[in-house]
Amino acid sequence: LLADYGYSPYATTLETTRPFAEQHPEQVRKFVAASIQGWQSYLEDPRPGNRLIRQDNPNMSEALLAYAHQALKDYGLLTSGDAATLGIGAMTHQRWQTYFQEMVALGIGAAGLEVRQAYTLDFLPGPTA
Repeated sequence: LLADYGYSPYATTLETTRPFAEQHPEQVRKFVAASIQGWQSYLEDPRPGNRLIRQDNPNMSEALLAYAHQALKDYGLLTSGDAATLGIGAMTHQRWQTYFQEMVALGIGAAGLEVRQAYTLDFLPGPTA
């Protein structure tokens, strides 16, 4: 895993525009909650999700889907790090700040940027740090 080598960005994020989030906060909150619930459900029982995947992509074999599901579990891709204590979908200000500092150190990001303008934790369920 890239994280084993000190690379700490979030593997997957949900994006929208600031105006949409400001104008439709409940819709964004529900989408985030449904996404988290979907991943939790998939970890528990991948069969319904796999049926939908195969419906849209018949080239996905049952063996490949089983491998992918097992890899999600074996590597804790949804449940490790902050998610181990805060749940699937967890994000923290500290991790964003660390990632930003890494990008600045690599010369990819500009030191003067306000990192908190790049994300929000407002739509996540439960406590955030």
